[in-house]
Amino acid sequence: MKGKIIIISAPSGCGKSTIIREIMDRGNVDLKFSVSATNRPPREGETNGVNYHFITTEEFQAAIENDEFVEFEEVYPGRFYGTLKSEILQRAERGEIVVLDIDVKGGVRVKQMFGDEALSIYILPPSVEELRRRLEGRATDSAEAIDQRVSKAEYELGFAPAYDCRVVNDSLDKAVDETERLIIDFTSGNPES
Repeated sequence: MKGKIIIISAPSGCGKSTIIREIMDRGNVDLKFSVSATNRPPREGETNGVNYHFITTEEFQAAIENDEFVEFEEVYPGRFYGTLKSEILQRAERGEIVVLDIDVKGGVRVKQMFGDEALSIYILPPSVEELRRRLEGRATDSAEAIDQRVSKAEYELGFAPAYDCRVVNDSLDKAVDETERLIIDFTSGNPES
């Protein structure tokens, strides 16, 4: 494999997507997003193969049966998301540094599959209380939805030790710097990553 795989996971509200976007905007490392597959219909403005690989439920089920995913999850009843093996392998064979912004269980599965060709980074909140404050500050969820997200986050934090590296996002700039350094060290072959 010519390229490398970067797995970044975190509970909702920990800033992983923001960290990835900041690193990509800096341009110090040329990350390419893995495009996930889903059986949900495209939303307005979304493009097949760019935002997601939009496939039917039947196609998704067949891909599961044919072991075509490195990871997949039924996120909501009947609504599937997953990462196709072909997506990662094709990009890595082209020498790309493929970044996966995926859930914690999927991240563990991808790391197990690709071993030393992948670096797994877990973004942690400073505390569960701070995570709750961040979710409340978004003002996008009801109190009940926030309680559910915090409960799920407490469960997901148990997966952090399975990751190669852990970054606490107590300061966005510091978390971006640390995550970027880990990626650069790993992709340059620095053994200290």
